[in-house]
Amino acid sequence: MGDITFSRLSLLFITGYNDEGEPVMKAKHFNNIIPQADSEKLFQTALALASLQKHDLDIVERSNTYELGN
Repeated sequence: MGDITFSRLSLLFITGYNDEGEPVMKAKHFNNIIPQADSEKLFQTALALASLQKHDLDIVERSNTYELGN
């Protein structure tokens, strides 16, 4: 696989529930994450950020973009 050219951290929070009882989600995105950042450290950072929010954290995602060729 090629080099990571872009990395993004996303935190998804449950902000409430709709009439059918399904969760209503809101996402917070952090772009321009250092591509070489350790995933475990990013997860710990996400938990620290989530502790400052009033809504419950449901999902933490990391998205990487790779350069496959020139």
